[in-house]
Amino acid sequence: MIRTENFSIETISTLFRLLLLVILGLAVASCGGRDAETGAPVAEASTPADVDTLRILAADDEPQNWMTHGRTYDEQRFSPLDQINAENVSDIGLAWHFDLDTKRGQQASPIVVDGTMYTTSAWSKVQALDAKTGELKWQFDPAIHKSWVAKSCCGVSNRGAAVWKGRVYVGTIDGRLIALDAETGEIDWQVQTTDENDDYSITGAPRVANDLVIIGNGGAEYGVRGYVTAYHTDTGEQVWRFWIVPGNPADGFENETMEMAADTWTGEWWLNGGGGTAWDSFAYDPDLNLLYIGTGNGSPWPRMLRCRRGSPAS
Repeated sequence: MIRTENFSIETISTLFRLLLLVILGLAVASCGGRDAETGAPVAEASTPADVDTLRILAADDEPQNWMTHGRTYDEQRFSPLDQINAENVSDIGLAWHFDLDTKRGQQASPIVVDGTMYTTSAWSKVQALDAKTGELKWQFDPAIHKSWVAKSCCGVSNRGAAVWKGRVYVGTIDGRLIALDAETGEIDWQVQTTDENDDYSITGAPRVANDLVIIGNGGAEYGVRGYVTAYHTDTGEQVWRFWIVPGNPADGFENETMEMAADTWTGEWWLNGGGGTAWDSFAYDPDLNLLYIGTGNGSPWPRMLRCRRGSPAS
């Protein structure tokens, strides 16, 4: 029998902290595996696709994952993994394969988080696969009407999904942004991001930052006006929209930037949309809280119609 009055308060406190550490260690070990190299316990994520800002910022601490489109916010697409190198690359063989249900073009960059691969295929379908075995966990089909191919300049491919705090986000060729439950593939919410009467389409991958999911669109070849929109990741509520090119001056300008841009264009460009669609290629700078946007071609294409007043087309 231990008489507690023989122990100081400091000793009892130390013993309690040690006991708590042992309990926590057992809890981690019971819900996860062990690191193959160090043998240390590794906890499994309680929520599939449980990605947030801190995890992406610390992406190099878990190089086995690929949690955002370019792996990191600066979209460098560089993996620090070194198990495969110049000496053993010739020994690589097929581990598994997965047969897609479409023969259309495939352009997605898969996302890998905690043993699950999230990817997309043509017609904006989404798959969740076991990254080790290739076993299909679920597939989501947004049921795109096949006539929509006429509104896409370059096919019905899709460049990938985004994941954030238990959801998978995908843009569809018919202009929707859809949030899926990462565990089941069921729809949590969806919004129509474009006017279905215009020739907009989405083939690019969404990007997520600060609980905002950001999506652009394509269609400059067919005379639309480009823009980028941010929606709240939980609700799908629109937070902001940035127009890339100016619209009809008679309708007023959304901001001073559009007014400045309009001063460099001639003719009635707004009758042809203006173009400048941001169909992919975003990068986020968390230090400056800035989003960098890559844009496509103007509309109409002949630059003579949009040159600076009094200047020859270049």
